[in-house]
Amino acid sequence: MRLLDPQPLVRLRNEFRLSMRRLLTDLCRELHAEHAGLTGELCLPTGLFERLRSRFALEAYSNWKVVGWIETLNDLVYFFDVLKQWKREQNRADFTEQLFDECQEKFFEHGYCDDLFPTGKARVHGFEKRLYDLCRSLGKELTQESLWFDPAVSVTWCRQRKPARCSVQGTFKDNFEKAEVQGTLSIGDTGEWCQAPGDIRRALRRSAERVVFLVEPAKISVKVGKSVSPVWSGWGAQGQWQWVYHLPKIAIQIDKHSITVGPTLVYGKDRRPRSVKTTDRRQVDRITRAWQTIQLAWPEGHEILALLTSRIIPLQAKGVVSFSYRHRPGLSFINCFDRDNLDLIDDLIHENSHHHLNLLLRKYVMYRGDHHQQIFYSPWRRTLRPLRGILHATFTFTMGALLFERLSFWASGRGGGERWKKAGLSKQDLHRARFRCLEEIESVRYSLQDLRYADHHLGWLTGSGRRLVAQVTEAIDEIESRGKQFQRDVEHSQFGSALRKHSNELHRARHMYGPMRLGTV
Repeated sequence: MRLLDPQPLVRLRNEFRLSMRRLLTDLCRELHAEHAGLTGELCLPTGLFERLRSRFALEAYSNWKVVGWIETLNDLVYFFDVLKQWKREQNRADFTEQLFDECQEKFFEHGYCDDLFPTGKARVHGFEKRLYDLCRSLGKELTQESLWFDPAVSVTWCRQRKPARCSVQGTFKDNFEKAEVQGTLSIGDTGEWCQAPGDIRRALRRSAERVVFLVEPAKISVKVGKSVSPVWSGWGAQGQWQWVYHLPKIAIQIDKHSITVGPTLVYGKDRRPRSVKTTDRRQVDRITRAWQTIQLAWPEGHEILALLTSRIIPLQAKGVVSFSYRHRPGLSFINCFDRDNLDLIDDLIHENSHHHLNLLLRKYVMYRGDHHQQIFYSPWRRTLRPLRGILHATFTFTMGALLFERLSFWASGRGGGERWKKAGLSKQDLHRARFRCLEEIESVRYSLQDLRYADHHLGWLTGSGRRLVAQVTEAIDEIESRGKQFQRDVEHSQFGSALRKHSNELHRARHMYGPMRLGTV
């Protein structure tokens, strides 16, 4: 099945790496040529950025942390351009309205829209200050992160400056997007970290986590108030950590490739991130077992999982679903506390499928224009969603249906019960896996009808989008054919009424949201 062929994905990932390296080159050039004044005002170390471009191995250009850093730099350059346009714009009201619409579409995963338009409206008053403050905030974030990809590169860059000393404002607060613990430094791009010593942690509490990083020709130190603490010292490529250095927690080792587990992101009752804490070993073991279950039950799916997922962040968040970011490929935030073992297996595949489709979308344009109108009913969210959301859901839940179908047959036959039990799964989980398979088939078929309508009647899909829909349709046909072997068992089980209810809900949704529009598809 072409959806599960890893070779095209390997080629796409290599192309993506080259494109990200070119993007970083172009951004550095643009900062020098077009925005020298702003980079000077914000003290951006563009020389260090250029050194990092040469230091990063090609493989790093698909790493979640490096890609996220480059994408943030890309966003900053975009807002630099906006600031330049704003200063010469005659009709600022129209300009702000257009930017408001563009930010809602372009930055739907970020909080930039809230920073620029806190009232939810395109207000001109105070806009320039809000835009400049956002640029300054992004500049600080980029600069701090750039220091710790490789401290040896940072001090080498510093030695060649005049003066050969640099101070960078930063913070040691919890970072929710990257899951970094308060009072720690994230090092490199594979999950290593350093813990601030006790006296610095106490000083941080008095300074509201604000710090200054002092970069010198042979060391980098942290200044908190009047306290100065060396973090790394050395000359040339060699150096030594002065703070306690920690290797990442490894859940799975595949040849030279490690799948790491980061700190746990803790949410409050309002379903907003509240803090980041060290991950308990029990959760790492659960993730390891879930990963190994996928490897045994569905080798083809595991090959794609191992290719595209590199780091997992546990979520301790009641009522919050697992998620991932387009601009951080390979980083999956997985709810390990509010979900059971079967859900954990499902979530690993689900978020990996988002990484899968995002990689495809980096290469192929699958729909024409933005089309962010929320006009298609989502069987999963039970709300109206834009075309982009329906495409992602249809793809990812097709992979989910495949997973549940493979798990169902893996648990059958000689030794199946013992395998299932060893995976930490119950007989109830087997019934639920079969139900979920059939449920996803119906949901995917519903949305495939909408995608075909978007193609044939609205003309929104491109040839690439049409081919993807055809591949998903082929996959669902095969899953449904194999799933008939246990369909009767599900219909007569405790999940039978839930399956019938789901079918009825989809029928009502089609009647409510598109019987005339979609009836001829």
